[in-house]
Amino acid sequence: MTIRSKFLLAVAGCFAAATFAPTPAAAQSWPTRTITLVVPFAAGGGTDAIGRVLAEKLSARLGQPVVVENKVGAASAIGTAYVAKSSPDGYTILMTTNSAQVILPLIQPAGSLNYDSRDFAMIGLTGILPNLLIVSPKVPANSVQELIAHAKANPGKLSFGSSGNGTITHLIGELFKARTGIDVVHVPYRTGVQAAPDVMEGRIQYLFDNIIWSLPMIRQGKLKGLAITTSQRSRLAPDIPTVAESGVPGFEGITWLGLAAPAKTPEAVIKRLDTELRAVLAEPDTIAKLAATGAEPPTAPGSEGMKTMLADDIARWKGILGDGKIKLQ
Repeated sequence: MTIRSKFLLAVAGCFAAATFAPTPAAAQSWPTRTITLVVPFAAGGGTDAIGRVLAEKLSARLGQPVVVENKVGAASAIGTAYVAKSSPDGYTILMTTNSAQVILPLIQPAGSLNYDSRDFAMIGLTGILPNLLIVSPKVPANSVQELIAHAKANPGKLSFGSSGNGTITHLIGELFKARTGIDVVHVPYRTGVQAAPDVMEGRIQYLFDNIIWSLPMIRQGKLKGLAITTSQRSRLAPDIPTVAESGVPGFEGITWLGLAAPAKTPEAVIKRLDTELRAVLAEPDTIAKLAATGAEPPTAPGSEGMKTMLADDIARWKGILGDGKIKLQ
């Protein structure tokens, strides 16, 4: 090799080092400023409450403020797409759910969302939310089978609410229709809490939504809680049976939540967030605060656990939607 060749090779090596070295260095110094946690749902809901608990806890561990910003609309698609297009530097992260990562990409026309799950780096699961079948006191049904019988006796006259078109609570309601053979009308709301007054007054007859906000109203007799959508009964309401044990075998519909960042966020940043999130979720105070929102702790926390949950959920709902029995309105 000539001297000139050696010189050019050395220059190229220095250029490559200068080009690629800043990324790990930046990741090592991260964070140096405020981190924004985007919650794509309205303030006051269950997802928002969990996001605020985690923001406070992560702020303490990361040494920089983590602030919640609610970007609401299109069943969480607006806030989710915003994060997908954000700079992959670790300073904008997302509180996400299977509604955003699984359901919407499966049911919306290709390209209409401006994102899919491949646009994100999964940081870790933050909780599992059981959903409850909540029924109006004005409906003459005190069990799942009685509700099914009432719906079949009044085809097309009953309606159910959800947290919005394309959300997991919408799909759970559609799955319930398909598995039981009932004819009911879907009415979307922005949150389940907003639907509650209409359920109480009988303007809509039932909905599936977060157990935590509905339990006090059930205990007060303002609503009826007929069944839980998880495979096992909830420790918050062990007296309420599952939908599966109420005569709809194999029925399950959960909401999972997690943190994600834009794809191409440095791996060192994702690992740091993964580590700190695991630590936060192990704190007794965090466990208690999340339990107060109705969230069950994830059985497989961390980035890899979230990737597995995502893949399994995509396969499951793709199979459910692909059998042609669910017709979205």
